[in-house]
Amino acid sequence: MDANPILIEQTRGNFVENRHRAAFVIADANGTIIASAGDIARPVFPRSAIKSMQALAMVSSGAIERFAISDEELALACASHHGEDVHVLGVTNFLAHVGLGPDDLECGAHQPSNARAREALRREGREPSQLHNNCSGKHSGMLSVARALGVDTHGYVGREHPVQVAVRRAIETVVGETLSEDRCGTDGCSIPTWAAPLSAFARGFARMSTGDGLPEDMAAAAHRVFDAATSHPLLVAGTGHLDTLVMEAFGGRVMQKGGAEGVQCGAIRDRGWGYALKIDDGNMLASQTLVANLLLRYAEPDDAQRAVLDRFSRQIIKNVRGFEVGEMRLAGAL
Repeated sequence: MDANPILIEQTRGNFVENRHRAAFVIADANGTIIASAGDIARPVFPRSAIKSMQALAMVSSGAIERFAISDEELALACASHHGEDVHVLGVTNFLAHVGLGPDDLECGAHQPSNARAREALRREGREPSQLHNNCSGKHSGMLSVARALGVDTHGYVGREHPVQVAVRRAIETVVGETLSEDRCGTDGCSIPTWAAPLSAFARGFARMSTGDGLPEDMAAAAHRVFDAATSHPLLVAGTGHLDTLVMEAFGGRVMQKGGAEGVQCGAIRDRGWGYALKIDDGNMLASQTLVANLLLRYAEPDDAQRAVLDRFSRQIIKNVRGFEVGEMRLAGAL
């Protein structure tokens, strides 16, 4: 198997210190490749980058209609949020809306990703709860699926639980691939994560953006999910994060979502294209640099959008004293 090309490099001073191999693909809803590099047939775990696909189980289960799920709740179901007050309050209300509470979450607790939110907890002498978990919105959506199906919510993170069966089927419908038991792991928030070719996730995001190749109800729901996320980008990530800033800048034209271990996925909606990328060594900064450069090249940004992408396309590395010591950048032309 050939190694993926070096697409991103990190300098220290005037010398290249790290080189990051990666693969990326941009495709339309038919799977036609617009641009690519590296092995796009190699299965990868998409991690949190496909939360919008997982949220479609709320359609097949009838949860959206039964609970009259709001756009804000849909955005939180797609989120890797930073544990800011707006996120914690939103998830609390989401759970109450479906007749549940924080103790019903099975995602575990961790410190908020947002520094100010972490400091606020420390000042108040409080420990983080499951509400602060960046995946608590997604888990609230999954709990709504359990409630709509009329099944026990306990153990909803298990691979064979009806909730995860519904999630798996939704992903398979969108990406057009059977998710194999021999390529399944456990995500950081305890739900199953399924590996599939990078090209399948790009095609899946294109299909979600256009509705092409999807059942009518799924196509309509995908459109609404994307609209919800792009209309409420702060809920999807948090203050200053690439996902939030890009979706704010593009005003609905781009759906963007990162996932752990160097994954980025999304759609250039007005062009009907989906994209997916994976940094081989899992470096998240490198993945942000690559996706920003892809959007600069293929999303036809205006000046304001270009200014946002430029912040991430060539990222300055600073040491603990704030001195500029290097940069993360493209290793060559795309």
